Amino acid sequence: MHLPPVGLGTMGIDDPDTIATALSLGYRHLDTARIYGNEAVVGDGLAASDADREAVTLATKLWIDDLGAADVGPTARESADLLGVETIDLLYVHRPRGAYDPAETLPALDRLVDDGLVEGVGVSNFEPDQLDRAIDVLDAPLAAHQTELHPLFYRPKLLDHAREHGYTVVAYAPLAGGRVSEIDPVVDVAEAHDATPEAVAIAWATAKEPVVAIPKASSEGHLRANLAAADLDLTPEETAAIDAVDREEELFPE
Repeated sequence: MHLPPVGLGTMGIDDPDTIATALSLGYRHLDTARIYGNEAVVGDGLAASDADREAVTLATKLWIDDLGAADVGPTARESADLLGVETIDLLYVHRPRGAYDPAETLPALDRLVDDGLVEGVGVSNFEPDQLDRAIDVLDAPLAAHQTELHPLFYRPKLLDHAREHGYTVVAYAPLAGGRVSEIDPVVDVAEAHDATPEAVAIAWATAKEPVVAIPKASSEGHLRANLAAADLDLTPEETAAIDAVDREEELFPE
């Protein structure tokens, strides 16, 4: 599944106008989730936009209570209704917890692909062994793995796994919860490029194959800046300096 370098993370967005504005600026990847409680907001924003529906990748996630074999189908259909679409482009297992059982959950997702309700299947917050198990069980190819990725929390082994198996890594929280402006190597690179630390953090993430990023933004200015950040080219030395940040802080642990 082809995903643009920068998409929109929508957690906490409660105004359809924000979604419509993002689409008018050129965003073509919208990411939401059942647990966010805003699938209808995202759907209303998409409906109000002039963007070609076929050009927009719409992603949502099943929460841990929705992962039983009997719950996957009805919950996904409810999500599609809330989003106002016939097909969910990318449907994730949000976390491998709760009712998640790969032998039951993943075949239920395969059936949704067969039925045409879902185009691609993804997983989120998985470890390499869990990714291996998902790839083994799924008939559909694994389209994406969504994981926390930013200068304070970077796990190269997950990128290596994605390269080996040919799926996309979708980086959430790429701005480290707004803390990238406190990271000296990021600030130094930003000053060298006359850019913001936020732009550098996005550029750093999206330069790593096969990573795309989904920063959240609400204002038009931040939406524009995040989208443009993928065009910022960092030198190998600058990338290495950020890679070497000696602090690990996971914002969304299990």
